[in-house]
Amino acid sequence: MSLILGILDSGGVAAATGSFESIASATGTGSSGVITFSSIPSTYKHLQIRGIAKDTYSAGAFELPTRVRFNSDTGNNYTQHNLQGTGTAATAQGEATGVNAFFKFRGSNLSSDATYANMNAVSILDIIDYADTSKYKTARGFCGSDRNGAGNIFLISGLWLSTSAISTITLTADGTNWTTSTTFALYGIKGA
Repeated sequence: MSLILGILDSGGVAAATGSFESIASATGTGSSGVITFSSIPSTYKHLQIRGIAKDTYSAGAFELPTRVRFNSDTGNNYTQHNLQGTGTAATAQGEATGVNAFFKFRGSNLSSDATYANMNAVSILDIIDYADTSKYKTARGFCGSDRNGAGNIFLISGLWLSTSAISTITLTADGTNWTTSTTFALYGIKGA
């Protein structure tokens, strides 16, 4: 026998603890490199962003990072570590605390070079305790692409050095603009 704790959603239906609820989604336009989720409610425990991404940069075949900013903070308040695997080798990289004006979600975006025709990168980014005002915000991600057997997988952890509740998330293409095949979806995760 198991016990599942529930929370009533806005329609009066019980939502299981740990359930995912869609907050918003956005698609690239081909003419803008910025997607913003704003007015994020503080009623969830965690957030998750799921993405399928490609940008219009066509001057080379690259896996590009997505630049992630919380609450439009442009200060050097972001840091991250990543582990990259190619199937035959692994590399790791870290950056000193507070050296970036954005969180680099590495490998979560592909360029539009002809080498990558009809290919996109996929990603999942979890933002832990995003509404808690007593701690810095932690992000963890998983992303990658299969470029006809030559793709990479990335495991990423990051930190936003702020105790502010996150109400806005901005995703910026590292190359140029998001293609129309790009889609990001924001989910809220219920918690106890």
